[in-house]
Amino acid sequence: MFLALRTAKQTTLIANFSKFGILLQAKNLFLPLRQGLDLDLGIPIGVKHLMDSIDSELAASIRQDILLGIYSEGERLSEARLCETHSVSRTPVRLALRLLEREGLVRRGTGRGYLVQSPTIEDILQAVKVRGHLESLAARLMAQGSNNASYLREMKQAIETLDSSIDDLQKLGQLDAIFTQRAQTANKQFHSAILAACGNAYVGYTCQQISHLPMLSVGAMVFDRSVSDTPEHFERGMFRLRLGNAQHQVILEAIEKGDPVRAEGMMREHSNTMIEYIQTFEKRDDSLTVADLIAYSTADPMFPAG
Repeated sequence: MFLALRTAKQTTLIANFSKFGILLQAKNLFLPLRQGLDLDLGIPIGVKHLMDSIDSELAASIRQDILLGIYSEGERLSEARLCETHSVSRTPVRLALRLLEREGLVRRGTGRGYLVQSPTIEDILQAVKVRGHLESLAARLMAQGSNNASYLREMKQAIETLDSSIDDLQKLGQLDAIFTQRAQTANKQFHSAILAACGNAYVGYTCQQISHLPMLSVGAMVFDRSVSDTPEHFERGMFRLRLGNAQHQVILEAIEKGDPVRAEGMMREHSNTMIEYIQTFEKRDDSLTVADLIAYSTADPMFPAG
């Protein structure tokens, strides 16, 4: 399938451009922010977009295997094995590995090939701190800006949806995947609006570069499995949900009033919740893995607590 889409000339062009693209990003940091940039490689636009999609999907699949621990730290990734596992040719495998190298999930080994470079819990904690600072900066910049009416409406709508979801869960008295998914979607809407409205594209771009890690996607929520243990744990989870949305309200009001200090400070406090939960999980389970964090940040029948 993959080989049928690419002629030898097109494959060479893509490989060369991939290498050159890394140099362009190093010398011109604004390049990834340009919209509509599409170089003519002699490939029909529709086919090129399909090829890009295939490479991205393959990278996502390999990335998931690394994060879930299917590949061990330092394990050599065989191109032949990956080709066989994913039923693809070598070209998309090589392009996917280059993408994962830029993300820091693989590194070049001695000679040919790549070695797995699995992130640790400490890596996730450090990345969450970075995201917290970026979102705090975004809240400050949005409060200092103007013409934010449409984004403010999105934020208000997200807060209302979260309140409604929490009320529904409270009445139900037990976990419900539909309502928790609604809450997660609304949380993403709130945080995405701030990044989009802050007026600095580098903030959102930088957040995107670490979004492949567990708990690092914009608007990610934490799901505490212990909430279903007892009614008291359920009520504690409800309280934390309401507290998080109350912080959303404070951030919104600070931005509406043009108070950048208040907006930044509350967003930083709000972001620190994620760090506190990871540390709580570590205390509860001294063998906590990155794969566990993926489970905590997935909208399964668990309760969102962040």
